[in-house]
Amino acid sequence: MNILLINHYAGSVRHGMEYRPYYLAREWVRAGHSVRIVASATSHLRARAPVLGGRAVLDEIIDGIHYRWHATPGYHGNGLGRAANMAAFVAALYRGARPLARDFRPDLVIASSTYPADIWPAHRIAALAGARLAFEVHDLWPLSPMELGGMPRWHPFILLMQAAEDYAYRHADAVISILPKVASHMAARGMAPHKLHVVPNGVALAEWEANAAPLPAPAAALLDGLRARGRLVVGYAGSHGLANALGTLLDAAALLRGRPLSFVLAGAGPDKEALRRQAAAAGLREVHFLAPLAKQHMPALLARFDIAYLGWRRQPLYRYGIAPNKLGDYMMAARPVVHAVEAGNDPVAEASCGLSVPPEDPAALAAAIARLAAMTGSERALLGRRGAEHARTHLNYALLADRFLSACGAHSDQTRQPSRRPP
Repeated sequence: MNILLINHYAGSVRHGMEYRPYYLAREWVRAGHSVRIVASATSHLRARAPVLGGRAVLDEIIDGIHYRWHATPGYHGNGLGRAANMAAFVAALYRGARPLARDFRPDLVIASSTYPADIWPAHRIAALAGARLAFEVHDLWPLSPMELGGMPRWHPFILLMQAAEDYAYRHADAVISILPKVASHMAARGMAPHKLHVVPNGVALAEWEANAAPLPAPAAALLDGLRARGRLVVGYAGSHGLANALGTLLDAAALLRGRPLSFVLAGAGPDKEALRRQAAAAGLREVHFLAPLAKQHMPALLARFDIAYLGWRRQPLYRYGIAPNKLGDYMMAARPVVHAVEAGNDPVAEASCGLSVPPEDPAALAAAIARLAAMTGSERALLGRRGAEHARTHLNYALLADRFLSACGAHSDQTRQPSRRPP
């Protein structure tokens, strides 16, 4: 079967985030399917951008996946520059729709760019090829920029995204959601309930079963030194942004001052320098910041954590559920998790792999960390093993990839649909 996955921000192990499209596509290739990912060459998520060398399009193959990168303008933040970047990518999809449908002849087209505007060219490609059409939802747009960014309902950008979301629910053959509590919202926007299927973020088991890359020397020296001093390490690995509620973790660290605990934050992001200043102003000498590490170093890093932290801000939008990428890594590393959350679901509680507390509550967070620290090593190890077992059973990308195709009603022996009228 030929699978076309459109994802503006798709990454790879070569380029960095976003990883989900790569992992799903790699499993589909291993199952014998032909997969093409179409993405923008410019993304704020990737650690390394593809090099187009002045070309409008670059085709390359990564682990059997055919990538097509489209040149789009650069941008910073979430202003007009990013909107222009989105528009350029959608326009490129429209221009390439007919030759892509003719030459690749997809059996399944997946629109998966976070923002929903790619549904229009995706529907056109699917119609030209007589393919099934799936709409994958990472975040609810335009609800996310409205509730998180404060954009008004009447803003032209919001109106456009709302039209795209409604169009997707009406015209897609299947809707795949990473978020688990979205059924009522989508039905209210016109989706037939039978179309919805939930496929969460997952983990690539092979990356944990193979020999992991050792930590770079500075990170290893810091963490091994903390352990030699008898410190328990409360760790975080990921983006340092407002949504990650790391300020609450530092406030909890201040409340736990004097205990044999050290806090290690690994990663990068817009709030990292502000967090450094917060820690310095509070005199938190046992808070340490590490540079971002490549994905192959994650097993070695997380193995040196005694407790892993995952936090959120208090946001009404989370009533539709959460699906954090980093939690899968925490689980695979068999680390007990302290989770500061208020959402429609709590995957830490579901897996019984840690303690959950309300968000933005330093006292409650400090108490949970103290409780985990007071456990024996065997008790913490039991929590960690529960998380690892949950990840292997429910979050394995090999299983999720098959579940995704089944949800789309797409199988290797399917017959091509009659061509529908292109939109």
